[in-house]
Amino acid sequence: MAWRRAWILGLWAALSCGGAGARPAAVPTDQPVDAAAARIYAAALQDRGAWLKLVELCDDIGHRLSGSPQLDQAIAWAQRAMLADQLAAVRAEPVRVPVWRRGEESLQVLEPRLLPLEVLGLGGSVATPEQGIAAEVVVVSGRADLQQRGSQLRGKIAVINQPMPQWSALTGTGYAAAVQARVYGAQWAAEQGAVAVLVRSVTAHSLGAPHTGGMRYGDAAIRIPAAAISTESAELLARWQARGKAAKVLLKMQAATLPDAQSANVVAEIRGRERPEEVVVIGGHLDTWDVGQGAHDDGAGCAMAMQAAAVIQRLGLVPRRTIRVVLWTNEENGLAGARAYAAAHASEKHVAALESDGGAFEPQAIGLAHPNPAVQAAAVGKLAHLLARMPGGLVVQAGIGSADASPLAEKGVVALSLQVRQDRYFDYHHSAADTVDKVDPAQLAKGSATLAALAWLLAEGEVLGE
Repeated sequence: MAWRRAWILGLWAALSCGGAGARPAAVPTDQPVDAAAARIYAAALQDRGAWLKLVELCDDIGHRLSGSPQLDQAIAWAQRAMLADQLAAVRAEPVRVPVWRRGEESLQVLEPRLLPLEVLGLGGSVATPEQGIAAEVVVVSGRADLQQRGSQLRGKIAVINQPMPQWSALTGTGYAAAVQARVYGAQWAAEQGAVAVLVRSVTAHSLGAPHTGGMRYGDAAIRIPAAAISTESAELLARWQARGKAAKVLLKMQAATLPDAQSANVVAEIRGRERPEEVVVIGGHLDTWDVGQGAHDDGAGCAMAMQAAAVIQRLGLVPRRTIRVVLWTNEENGLAGARAYAAAHASEKHVAALESDGGAFEPQAIGLAHPNPAVQAAAVGKLAHLLARMPGGLVVQAGIGSADASPLAEKGVVALSLQVRQDRYFDYHHSAADTVDKVDPAQLAKGSATLAALAWLLAEGEVLGE
């Protein structure tokens, strides 16, 4: 149904923008701290396991696009790591995933002077002809400007130079609005007769590096090549246009969509002592785009969830309900892993699904979303009481779920997300700069400690969604 699809996309956008606009719920201050949660939190804070896992994943395997050999290696690595941590029921649950490959690509300014520009094709884009597309560019500030120019775009390459605003504590990142040009720009430009589209990278800070990401053609009759350029390149083209200089470029892309491939979600558990059939999920997505190392997005989320369970296991604590680690596949360009997991486990009772997909920065809040407003409101109050029983000083942000938990949420499961400080995340997001050296081991440990303590309380206490 349309509303369901819109709601899932809304969850994804809200998570990605760091929760801007969400109203924090007050956390009670008169709740006693849970002794086991405090012990778990303290142990995880001092633990370097998440950092060691992340370094192995990033440095030894690297980026992990769906259907790639590197993702296959990561799936095998994650199973070995969780077996070594003595988690139970470690397995790879098969998933068919879409496969997109960028191939060789280049962007060359032909006029007013010869100049190569950095470019990254957007995930899902079609290729250019083998000889490329040589055309004049028309720079627009956004969708409205593009539509107003109308026939001026025919036969041209549209450049959507829509800046992402600077992060602020009041408004957040502005990502949810800025990313629309990346996702839908090819549709908008094709409607006006453009032959390709170049989108300003969705970042507020840049050192000349383009940022990739997914795009959608929808039901467009004409599909044109789509790529990202750096903010500096977009501004250069805009300045030439403002001075009356016609810029012409040559864009070459070998992008291709291949047949679906076999992949897997990686799953492991700490079996519950009283209600093992009731499940608390914690996790992140194992796949990445094909640049950088996917350190913040989302190697950190996977490493934090893996180590959260490892710390509980090492302490010899057995939760009332089952705590299940799920490392989803294909979040970046399809959500196939999330949908497959929700379908395969539809008969189980999931108490909550807690995902980390915002990088390894300072934890600030726990987002909570449910499609039923009344259930969500009640769950917010229950979660606030749980957070008061653990260290960390986190608040609740209502209406913010997570992408991989959204298929479960459609079935009535409360979707939770670890919300962290976001002022630097989009500096690295979907770019070659998303490497493990950008991660602070202490903040990574704090995120893992938060996941571990909250998973314990969710597994022990009152069900949020009832």
